[in-house]
Amino acid sequence: MDTGSAAVYKRIGERIKAARLEKHMSQIDLADKAHISVQALSSIENGKSVMSIENFMRILSVLQVSADAVLGLDVPSVRSSYQTELDQMLLDCTPSESEALLKILEQLKSTLREQRQSQDE
Repeated sequence: MDTGSAAVYKRIGERIKAARLEKHMSQIDLADKAHISVQALSSIENGKSVMSIENFMRILSVLQVSADAVLGLDVPSVRSSYQTELDQMLLDCTPSESEALLKILEQLKSTLREQRQSQDE
């Protein structure tokens, strides 16, 4: 697995782990329900292995999440989901917390774009 692919699998694994934790499931619970070993799930969540399409489909089914959300595809439904998550995050913030988070996000966005641009060169 090359460096670019490893980064992709790591992000996918992180999204699977986040979805699992959001459902308050342990690795043992998800592995059992998806009919895979805990070791295999751990490797998937850590981006250290390439999962089969069958395992991917079973994991998504158990977690009740869409493939495009886990893959991070740039499609309207994913963008809408991110927007909803951001809205929820800001819902209980004070104005000063919202302002601080906005500044952090703006700086993070700038940094990410600079990194992407330097990688493209």
